Amino acid sequence: MPLFVRKILTLFGAIAASPWAFGTVVIYGLLWIVFDAASFSWHGVATLATWSMTLMIQRSEHRDTQAIHAKLDELLKAQKGARSRLSTIDEQEPEEIEKFRDRENSRRDDD
Repeated sequence: MPLFVRKILTLFGAIAASPWAFGTVVIYGLLWIVFDAASFSWHGVATLATWSMTLMIQRSEHRDTQAIHAKLDELLKAQKGARSRLSTIDEQEPEEIEKFRDRENSRRDDD
């Protein structure tokens, strides 16, 4: 997958985790009711509920990930033998992180 597409997808994930995304769904729902109330039936309610739940789950996962990163950063700072490269590994793409982990695991297996 091209780097540009990966960066866009990461950006969309971060946007979906923001409170603004939930506000956008609420505004969309209100506009739907105002401009086309006749089509706003149980299907419309289910659609908005699904979008809201998806955004809540995304926000929860983002919060948990950020908390884990903060804890790991603190542990890396406290550990004398930790490599400084690991403190910025979260800036890489997921595929690059997986390759790094695979290399490290195979290196440990060789020891």
